Order: sequence, then structure tokens, then C-alpha cells
Amino acid sequence: MSKIPIYFFNEESKYQPKQINKTRDWILATVESERSLLKGINFILCSDTYLLKINQQYLNHDTYTDIITFDNSETKGEIQGDIFISIERVKENAKIFKVTVNKELHRIMIHGVLHLLGYKDKSSKDKDLMTAKENHYLSKIS
Repeated sequence: MSKIPIYFFNEESKYQPKQINKTRDWILATVESERSLLKGINFILCSDTYLLKINQQYLNHDTYTDIITFDNSETKGEIQGDIFISIERVKENAKIFKVTVNKELHRIMIHGVLHLLGYKDKSSKDKDLMTAKENHYLSKIS
């Protein structure tokens, strides 16, 4: 078991990410470069219907989405949360953007991590900053 507190679970999906240890190292480096302490992140890889139910139950949204992030941190500067990712949406996005599923999964994962780090994406200014951060950190993993 890894010493880095990043865990992967499946709900209504059997998808297994590639190069998990490399991915853990990359996420840890991202959190540390943002001057935060990684306490724990659970990535739950799931189906569209599973994530839709969470979206309806907790966010009152009746739409499919690729990611939902729950921040469980209790102390500023410490990162702890659950990131739910629809593998079906990731695969669909990969086709649309003409990238590999693994590359798209990394994009979605770092998006969730950036939310845990306090970045927002509701305004166009916030979205631009978040996209720039995503691209920066994506360039750190090959």
C-alpha cells in the first residue's frame, strides 16, 4: 500500500487507472507546490447513473457531470476530500477532445484537486485561472 494518502475506489465501474503510483506522486507534488498538506484524497471512479444520483441528492442538480468534489478538510492548508468521477463522461470527453482516456482522466482528477485547493470555476475569470492551473500541472505528468 502507498504511503501517499490517495486511494482509488470503484462504484458501478470496473475501470482501473494506469500508473497509479506515478499519478499519486504527481498529485502530491501538485498539492505541495500549492503550499498545502495532503491529508487524504479518495477518488471514486463510477458510472454516469451513480454520479447523477449524487448530483441530485447533494447538489440538487438533475444533470450528468464528469466530476463532483467534496471538500472534507477541517484545517486551512490541509487537503482532504472525496472526488467522484464518471468514467463514462471521461471516455466521452476523451473522444470529443481527441485525447487518450488516461489523459482526460488526469485532467478531471487535477480539476478536482484544484477545487480542494480552493480554486473556483464559476466566473469566467476564475475559470480562466483554473484552466491555466490545470494545463500547468498536466504538463508535469506525461
